[in-house]
Amino acid sequence: MARERWLSIKVELLSGGGLVLERHPGRVMIASPRHTLAELAEAIDLAFARWDHSHLHEFEFGEGRRYMLGGSEFEPEVMDSTGARLSALDLGPESAFEYVFDIGDDWRHHCEVQATDVDPAEEYGSPPEQPVPIWGWGWIPDQYGRLSEEGDEE
Repeated sequence: MARERWLSIKVELLSGGGLVLERHPGRVMIASPRHTLAELAEAIDLAFARWDHSHLHEFEFGEGRRYMLGGSEFEPEVMDSTGARLSALDLGPESAFEYVFDIGDDWRHHCEVQATDVDPAEEYGSPPEQPVPIWGWGWIPDQYGRLSEEGDEE
């Protein structure tokens, strides 16, 4: 039986919370074609040290395709990310898209598919239940701009 091949997706944080990052921190994620955009969003948020997940997210693809958690009652063309499987998005190597966490603070990420033939057992040890990061680099800013446990912003 052939093993399912997963996607490798490079995710770089460009800006957010009033910051424009000169050096983009990043993560390489692996995800099954069966995973949804909502599951990928949750994995990206965890990989970028976000603990308050009560914010909306949005994916923006070329040709005006947009996906948001729950869709949008005001913009019917915006589809629900919980029903969008990666396999249905026609993603190939070098396919690029944007991911935004917290629409208000606009934590903007550039995402690019690096490969579509990844063996999750080889990269992670066993196929994980959800998308996961397998590599990372850079300084991750706090989602609310805090620099210490006390919350000072100096």
